[in-house]
Amino acid sequence: MQKILLIGSGGSGKSTLAARIAARTGLPLIHLDALFWKPGWKETPREEWKQIVVELLQRDSWVMDGNYGGTLDVRLAACDGVVFLDFPPAVCLWRLLKRRVQFHYRARPDMPTGCAERLSWSFLRWIWSYRRDRRPRILQKLATVATQGKQVHVLGSSAAVEAFLTQLPMLPNDAMEPTDYAIAAQPSVP
Repeated sequence: MQKILLIGSGGSGKSTLAARIAARTGLPLIHLDALFWKPGWKETPREEWKQIVVELLQRDSWVMDGNYGGTLDVRLAACDGVVFLDFPPAVCLWRLLKRRVQFHYRARPDMPTGCAERLSWSFLRWIWSYRRDRRPRILQKLATVATQGKQVHVLGSSAAVEAFLTQLPMLPNDAMEPTDYAIAAQPSVP
């Protein structure tokens, strides 16, 4: 796989797994949240966002994490492999709360400066209802792309994530850079 897409509920571990895949394989890392959000949690306008995503998808290789339902179909069409992190809501909420404490009043490494970690009731509700409301449509889309020859991995546990990682090709130790891919490999998109 040269174009790997990671999707799943908030708190499922998309950004962390994407960084681990990039570090293991040497594929360029793209955190969509880092590009979509502007300082102060300002959204990129819809048409501009679609254009940014289309340009990113034209690259030869990438590991891309993020949901953004408005661009999911084009991202699924462009990838050759997709990883759906299908963790229970309680696990995702727990991870989100841990992340909130860890990055209290500051931005995570996969977010732009000026977007300090935050929580809202609407985000918590979205995570809690993700499996019930969004998962069925996502699984349908994944079944469709699997018939098109794309690799589809639905991972619902930490053990499944580790097993998936071990089957990925690994760069030789001398080729690995001591770089935090979550920061250094951000695409330069205007």
